[in-house]
Amino acid sequence: MPISDCKIIQLPKIADPRGNLTFIEGGRHVPFEIQRVYYLYDVPGGSERGGHAHRDLHQFIIAMSGSFDIALDDGVEKKRFHLARSYYGLYVCPMIWRELDNFSSGSVCMVLASNRYSEADYIRDHAEFVRVAGEQARNSGP
Repeated sequence: MPISDCKIIQLPKIADPRGNLTFIEGGRHVPFEIQRVYYLYDVPGGSERGGHAHRDLHQFIIAMSGSFDIALDDGVEKKRFHLARSYYGLYVCPMIWRELDNFSSGSVCMVLASNRYSEADYIRDHAEFVRVAGEQARNSGP
């Protein structure tokens, strides 16, 4: 899938003097049904996470606290996003290489995923990813 399919999605924000509320409904606010939720926290300064692609998994990534950057790569084009608010997130479609870095102190990264964990869905070698993405692009051409 092209990197242009990955985008920031604004979530509902109900403002209240007692504290704001945001909610997410699978298939409505994110373009998939949510099968799994996980989060990253206590990431040491200077560390990177990600460094892989998924063959079939859709993800929605949110900075629940603090901030971090996400670098995306579809094998041809690269794009970088900065996440810093809990009322929007980044939709990442399948076959996109992702790297997360520049975590602020105390940041929490929550990920909503379309499928349960499957090691077979991961591509952990960038050269292999570029090869597979290129094959898919050639096979889905005009």
